[in-house]
Amino acid sequence: DPGPTEDYFEIRFAGLCHSDIHTARGEWGPVHYPLVPGHEIAGIVTKVGSDVTKFKVGDRVGVGCFVDSCGECEYCLAGYQQYCLGSVVWTYDGVGRDGLPTDGGYSRGITVEQDYVLHIPDEIPLENAAPLLCAGITTYSPLAHWNIGPGSQVAVIGLGGLGHVGVQLAVAMGAEVSVISQTRSKESDGLKFGAAHYYAMNEEDTLKKLRGSFDFILNTVSAPLDFNALLGTLKPQGTLCNVGLPPDSIPIKVNRLITGRKSLSGSNIGGIPETQEMLDFCAKHGVMAQVEIISGEEITEAYNRVVKSDVRYRFVIDTATFDPEE
Repeated sequence: DPGPTEDYFEIRFAGLCHSDIHTARGEWGPVHYPLVPGHEIAGIVTKVGSDVTKFKVGDRVGVGCFVDSCGECEYCLAGYQQYCLGSVVWTYDGVGRDGLPTDGGYSRGITVEQDYVLHIPDEIPLENAAPLLCAGITTYSPLAHWNIGPGSQVAVIGLGGLGHVGVQLAVAMGAEVSVISQTRSKESDGLKFGAAHYYAMNEEDTLKKLRGSFDFILNTVSAPLDFNALLGTLKPQGTLCNVGLPPDSIPIKVNRLITGRKSLSGSNIGGIPETQEMLDFCAKHGVMAQVEIISGEEITEAYNRVVKSDVRYRFVIDTATFDPEE
């Protein structure tokens, strides 16, 4: 049962993020097992605590990558809870106020403090909304921070779970968007999502031909890339922002930054106010994740397919397929 300021909601859909795989397989360090992953969660409120004022039974809601923070530091007070100086409580494999490990969205229901729950607009089906709670905010936040809009020349590297949402968002913001992918296998999809141009890095001299082309590059992939060549495709005062997480260090020639006052940066999800802003923006502009619905029994197969980049573009678990007796 929810506490005084908590919501309990039935989970209808849970997106499957590559982070779930890294964590479940222990690739990012020690894990609290048994583990219930899932931080792209969408459902319907069925119970609220006695002091809850922001939600009511029947509301369509979602939860993203974290479920609590200190609420007192300068970043929490500014709405940037993801940078909390105290203690961000991650949706799963974290430690809650009760001292117990947190469990995520591969479940039939979840209880969360009302301040960390999001309203999902009626215009977005719950299954399409779930991935927005991670993939959506991860790409929206840097685009908004760097004021992407009409006249911006934007490149999105990678057309996967993050990239296909990032392309739609940048287009909706008014930018002219290019996709830079490894091959042309997804070109028709990239153009369908609104990209004006599509380039393949396995073709000769692709990045050389793009020198000085972009104001902003959003890198959504975690594979090692030639960052020095990518910096060369920026215009003066342009920014290359990473939301993918390469496993190893990447050499950078500092002169590539100094020449043209270019910036190499990163971005990590978004706070609660910005995540709600993102959901409302997606509802207004028709931005949705393209999903493949799977059952609970297909999770292991889906993990293997994600690793092979065999999904277009986000697996979403129909949690009604879980058998609570198993």
